Amino acid sequence: MRRPLFLPTARQTNWLLIVAFLSVGEALYIRYMAIENVNVELACQAGLNTWLCTAFRLSIEFFNHDVFGGVALIAALLNLVRPSIVLLSVALAAAGFGIVLHNADLSALAAGLLILSLARPAPAAE
Repeated sequence: MRRPLFLPTARQTNWLLIVAFLSVGEALYIRYMAIENVNVELACQAGLNTWLCTAFRLSIEFFNHDVFGGVALIAALLNLVRPSIVLLSVALAAAGFGIVLHNADLSALAAGLLILSLARPAPAAE
């Protein structure tokens, strides 16, 4: 008998929706309120020490080292091998950040792998 496909339950789907909306929303907020806002960008570069400036600096460093796309790709590959809701959540959040904050190459590949992982059989119950 064939094992069923990896399909999140309704509760897990709601969790994934929350993770996706919060990660993309936070990424949009950082992008448009800090990175592309000239006044905030200049204030942060001048040494202002707020949580927005910390998020600004951290997102710039992560962008320079492709962290968002790399984390999303690694989590999506691990989820493809052994599907789990935790790996799906991590990959979804990182891919959302990566796509919004211009790490779209690896993040889009990770999103494609996440879609492909839904066609995998669910892990065997232990």
